[in-house]
Amino acid sequence: MPTAEASPVNGTQRRWIWTGLAVVLVGGLGLRLWGVKSGLPYVYGVDEAAHFVPRAIAMSGSELNPHYFDNPPALTYLLHGVFYLWFGGYSGVVHAAALHPAAVYELARVTVAVLGTLALWLLYVLGSRLFDRRVALLATALEAVAFLPAYYSHLALNDVPALVPVTMALIGCAGVVKQGRRRDYALAGLGIGLGAATKYTAGIVLLALVAAVAIRALGDDRARQRRPLAGLMLAGVAALLAFIAANPYALLDFHAFTHELAQESAVAEEAGGKLGAPHESGLVYYLWTLTWGLGWVPALAAVGGGVLAWVRSRSAAWLLTPAIVVFIVIMGTEERFFGRWLMPLIPGLCLLAAFFALTLASAIGRAASAVRPRPGGRVPLPARVASAIAAAAAAAALLFQGLISTVHADAVLARPNTLALTRAWMVAHVPRGARVVPEPVEPQAWLHEAPGLGPPKAVKADSPLSTVSRWRSYPWLLWRIVSSNGSNAGGRWRFVHRYTRVEDYEYTLSPALIDYYAQQHYCWVITASQQYGRALADPHQVPGAIAYYRALARRAVVVYRVSPYSAQSAPVTFNFDWSYDDYPSSYRLSGPEVIVYRLRGGGCDTPRSGL
Repeated sequence: MPTAEASPVNGTQRRWIWTGLAVVLVGGLGLRLWGVKSGLPYVYGVDEAAHFVPRAIAMSGSELNPHYFDNPPALTYLLHGVFYLWFGGYSGVVHAAALHPAAVYELARVTVAVLGTLALWLLYVLGSRLFDRRVALLATALEAVAFLPAYYSHLALNDVPALVPVTMALIGCAGVVKQGRRRDYALAGLGIGLGAATKYTAGIVLLALVAAVAIRALGDDRARQRRPLAGLMLAGVAALLAFIAANPYALLDFHAFTHELAQESAVAEEAGGKLGAPHESGLVYYLWTLTWGLGWVPALAAVGGGVLAWVRSRSAAWLLTPAIVVFIVIMGTEERFFGRWLMPLIPGLCLLAAFFALTLASAIGRAASAVRPRPGGRVPLPARVASAIAAAAAAAALLFQGLISTVHADAVLARPNTLALTRAWMVAHVPRGARVVPEPVEPQAWLHEAPGLGPPKAVKADSPLSTVSRWRSYPWLLWRIVSSNGSNAGGRWRFVHRYTRVEDYEYTLSPALIDYYAQQHYCWVITASQQYGRALADPHQVPGAIAYYRALARRAVVVYRVSPYSAQSAPVTFNFDWSYDDYPSSYRLSGPEVIVYRLRGGGCDTPRSGL
């Protein structure tokens, strides 16, 4: 099969490339660490607050079952080990979590940032195997500045850590195609298993292994055609062992594992299950995500690179393009979709974009110099100069959007969060013990005197590590108020449902609640655009919530408001990506728009209402 034309690299060029790689890695790490303390000591992202760090803290030396398989536990185990070593044992972890949560989350985020930087180096290795050093360096620089991998390296989530095993698997697959050694098959299997144990969808890289084995089996060397089957079996065993090693309770607690995995799949397929979700198809959404998560020019270049690879580098095309197409098509058919779910595709897309850009630059350079290569393949100096200029222009075009958006987001993350500013105002103006109604955008610790994460499940509830509430919060998560006739129209109230999901909060709202708040002296009501924006995005789904916010504006006084947007910019229409990840240039602060209301009338006009 045709292969990529790898231009020879002499010693001087190699030194420049290594210097460039060092700059890219250091710069990539810097972009991932800038703003890494955002929001701390409070954690405002629901996923970051709920999934990995708390479960890593809760593990003791005798209890390593995560009791949770909605997300695979490889990152949880890694963080558990990092915490154990850094804080000096389990008691040190518990102490830090209760009294110094900022240090715990900062360590977790730094770990993810380092993994994101490791993924950059692995991408360079992969690019060198599949194409050449120049393509590898440019692809690495693109992943370093691209918005999606750079932004999510700031959060203790599993999306960026999954890039490490995904890229490892692709390196192994490239080795299978080129040399077919046992260690190549083993590396590919190891990456697949660890990838699936870090993020289930990272298992898509299995398609690359299948393609590599097929290329090997269909090659011209008949004597080696029996080896791919044995290699595939070796890779399968390595993948299984790696998956079990990083997710042992998939076997030891098989029933819980399969049950939660099926439940997670059902949630992803749940039509209309998330209020405010985009109404276009997932396929359209993911294609749109590439225009900002990777960038317009890189996304188009990746398409061009995919086509070009089938002509110039058939093996690379087989390794990269089927997985990308299949992943987007399958994920695009789900009912729920988020931009960061595209993360496993980023390494392949960066390679294809860099391959296309440099191939095009070389062709333009030669055409511009109006000369042809001399006998022996030596390119004349004018052509080399023109190609270098064209390559620099191509690199700038690929990197510009990602660099600008990532620097902007990092600067925003480094500033105070709007919810942090709101809490500071409340500490100064809302009395201790006052009854408040927060929306589910603030963590529970936000309402406490101290920002501790609270005791893990292994610590008794009466432990001195327990936190003390500063304000009395309306328990919307446990109670839902309806009138005695079963509607939300008003009159006499009763409690229904012992538990309300966070994503169902807007469905519980109605103007009748405002009377109940005032009667029970819940006089301070805090609203945030990450909640009411969902209602405004789907008003026909939650007419009670729309009426609630209108009634609140009429019957209460705005005592504090903070906006994340610059004065000259319009608010961002609610979106499950852009309302959380600070990508639009209109953001000057991280977080939602927050409004604090003071109710009038009822119990809120009595002397007790100040409490």
